Formats: sequence, structure tokens, C-alpha cells
Amino acid sequence: MNDNQLLRYSRHLLLKEVDLAGQERLARARVLVVGCGGLGAAAIPYLAAAGVGELWLADDDAVELSNLQRQVAYGEVDLGRPKVDAAADAVHRIDPAVNVRTFAERLHEARLAALAREVDVLLDCSDNYPTRQAVNRAALAAGRPLVVGAAVRFDGQLLVVDPRRAGTPCYHCLFGGSEASDGACATFGVFSPLVGVIGAQQALEALKLIIGIGEAPIGRLISYDALSGAWRELGFGRDPECTSCAPYARMDQP
Repeated sequence: MNDNQLLRYSRHLLLKEVDLAGQERLARARVLVVGCGGLGAAAIPYLAAAGVGELWLADDDAVELSNLQRQVAYGEVDLGRPKVDAAADAVHRIDPAVNVRTFAERLHEARLAALAREVDVLLDCSDNYPTRQAVNRAALAAGRPLVVGAAVRFDGQLLVVDPRRAGTPCYHCLFGGSEASDGACATFGVFSPLVGVIGAQQALEALKLIIGIGEAPIGRLISYDALSGAWRELGFGRDPECTSCAPYARMDQP
């Protein structure tokens, strides 16, 4: 690392859990963020600022006026622009050295599977059930960790799937119905700072996974109630009949 980098990341380097080795892992990392709306717009700047070397951003939407209430990476100057382009500009305002690859499209199964194999961590910041299931399957097939977030009204959720660990349950183990919805923001609304809380939490878990520190909330659904300020956990295990993760069950399981 050069002198500017040492100064930029000096507060990380003071943390013995991160140190120079951890910062270098971040610099070598590649992260795929699926969804550049409220959650993505909160997670992406922290990933960039923390020193992740390469960010792949996927979203097929454009910035609208109603987004600006909560998607703080964008401003009025971005109205009508593809979110991935506006998000890339936000990343480069933070750190021009971050490599950004954009996908202004809704990633379908085969495309997701191919991209997942080329990254270190996936963040699911999408807002629809079919995409979440597809991202979950792609992460499982590629053997890559996945951080899933959701936020609507005053309620947020977070979970981590890590197929590298034997016996880890997946998103489908918990939400295995043929269809489900936590409600679209356009229909039910969302409290502005909530997406920041959950999106930042997704970035935090992704950084921990890359560096290899702390404990990921695997097999735990983390829920946040913004009205009460309470965090709650719901433990869950692998569903032996799960059609998503059963084909990729680790052979070294007892």
C-alpha cells in the first residue's frame, strides 16, 4: 500500500482484527450487489469507502424523484439515469481507484450463476421474491457467501448464507413458498433511515466475511423494528427437503 492508501485506511489499520492483512484482502475482493435501490444505495458507499477493490452493480431501474426520499447515493441531477451509472459515479466520488462494473439489466438465472462464480461475496439488495430466490440459488451453486437484506414500512430483516460452511441453511430454507412478498415500497411505504440501517448492516457483514473476522449471523434471521428500536433474532436450521441447497450439501457433514 502506498502512503495515501495507508492514510485513507488508517482507522481500519488501527483495528487489530483488520490490520494491513485485512485491508489487503478488501483491496483484492470483488463484490456483486444485486439491486441499487434503498438498500444498495446505502451498502455500496460503505463497501467503496472501506476499500473493496471491485464492485459489480446490477439493477435495471432508473432514478426517479420518489427514490430520493431514501436512496441517498443519488440526487436530483441523477433523475432519469440508470441507477447503476449513478451508483458508479457515487463510488468514484468516494474513491476513484475502485473498479466498478455495471449491469443495467435484471439478472436472470444463468447470468446470475455465471457472475456469482467470479465474485467473493454477493449482496442481495433486491426488492422482489423471485430475484431473492434466484440470487440464493446462484450463491449456493457458486459456493459464495450471500448477505440478504429487506426493508419495508418500519421493519427490516437481515440474514447471511455461507455455503462454504457445512450445514448452513439458505434463504429458501426459511422462505420456501412458491411466492411471497414483504410488500413493495410503492404500495406500503418505507421509513427513510430504515434502508440505511439495513443496507449498512449488509455492508458490515460482507466486509467481515471478506476479512474473515467476527461471527456471521448464519442460521439466524435478524429483525429490526424501527418504531421500538428493538433487534430480534429467529434461529432456523437447514430444511433437509430444501430444493435450493440440498443439491449443494457439503459432503463432510456428519
